[in-house]
Amino acid sequence: MGDDTYGWTAAPGAAERARSVLAAAWSCAVTAEGTREEFVGAHRVTDDGRVLLDVPEDSALLAAAICAPRGEPSAVLEFADVAPVPVRSRIRARLWLAGWFSVRDGHLVLRPTRVVLRQPSGAVVVDVEDFAAAAPDPLATAEARLLTHLADRHADAVERLTRLVDAGSLHGAVRVQPLAVDRHGLTLRVERVRTGGDVRLPFHAPADDVATLTERMHVLLSRASAASCPRALQRQRADGDG
Repeated sequence: MGDDTYGWTAAPGAAERARSVLAAAWSCAVTAEGTREEFVGAHRVTDDGRVLLDVPEDSALLAAAICAPRGEPSAVLEFADVAPVPVRSRIRARLWLAGWFSVRDGHLVLRPTRVVLRQPSGAVVVDVEDFAAAAPDPLATAEARLLTHLADRHADAVERLTRLVDAGSLHGAVRVQPLAVDRHGLTLRVERVRTGGDVRLPFHAPADDVATLTERMHVLLSRASAASCPRALQRQRADGDG
């Protein structure tokens, strides 16, 4: 990466990543007692990782939970983590929570007993206790706004950051877009005509809020400005968005 070395290479752990997906997701699919429904803007998360669903009174899931002959019915909730910036293969991760539904004050409450996180690197089973104790990344709920602002208003800054990317990773690139940001670093999506890959630029220290993130980004950009000139990217449009 350019002429600089980075001492901070940490990335979110699986439990933190799972809680971040849950915190930022706007919709979810629920399967229980042979019934599947999709909800938008209907879930909330407690500090210990239980999921509260606000469902209509005529929801088949609510009826199944109330009438379940064995008490609390089993259920699976699925969440998708979608990149806010248009890129190919926009789903960055999927999260499945399996557990038991109960009804409280007219809401469905899922108590997770199994947590599975699937990312491009593969699927991992997250320890339930670790999941309950973890907190989402402090930038998780602001990430979409931050990335779209960077892509839409500061394309020059994104191109400057490519000076920190190894030349081999940029070979054949037609477009570079910001894909993800968390307190540990920024991830860029490098798109080629038919393929692509991701490159992570770690911060020198964690960013625990938006103000600190601004300082961390300024450090990256300063390092990029001091690096050699960026390799020219082909100025053709990538083949569609994923």
